[in-house]
Amino acid sequence: METEQIIQPITSIFEGADERNWAKVQKAMTKTIELDYSSLSGAPASTMSASQLIETWKGFLPGFDKTHHQLSNFNVTRHGNKSSVTFDGKADHFLRSEIWTVEGNYYAELIPGDHGWLVALLKFNLTRQSGNTTLPAIALQICASRVSAG
Repeated sequence: METEQIIQPITSIFEGADERNWAKVQKAMTKTIELDYSSLSGAPASTMSASQLIETWKGFLPGFDKTHHQLSNFNVTRHGNKSSVTFDGKADHFLRSEIWTVEGNYYAELIPGDHGWLVALLKFNLTRQSGNTTLPAIALQICASRVSAG
C-alpha cells in the first residue's frame, strides 16, 4: 500500500502533463524541485520552483497534438523520511502525422507532504530516441507563435 502511495505522485506528474492538467502536476511536487534532463537536452541540472517548471512545460508540451507517457518497472526504496524510486519511461510526442519517441530511465526522490508524498527530484537518463527528432523545435515554435498571437 505504501509503495503505491509513493508511486502515485510520479504517475500524477506524467498523467497531468499528458492531460495538460497543470494543477495535478503541481500538486505532486514539492514547492522547489530539482530537475535533471541533461542527458536529453544537454542543459545542466537545475533547481526551480514547481511553478517555473510548469511554465516551461506549458511553453513546450502544448505544441504537440498530444503526448503519451508510459511508466513501468518501479523500484521503491525508503530511507527514513525520504523515498527514492527508479523506473522506466517512454514518451511519445505526436504532431500532425509524425511522432518523436524518447525512452530512458528515471531516478526520483520524494518526501512526505501534508497530504502524501511529493516529488522533490526527478532525473532522466536517456537510453534512446526515435522518430522525427526535429519535432521538439517545431513544438516550441508552435507554442511561441500562440503566445505572440495572444
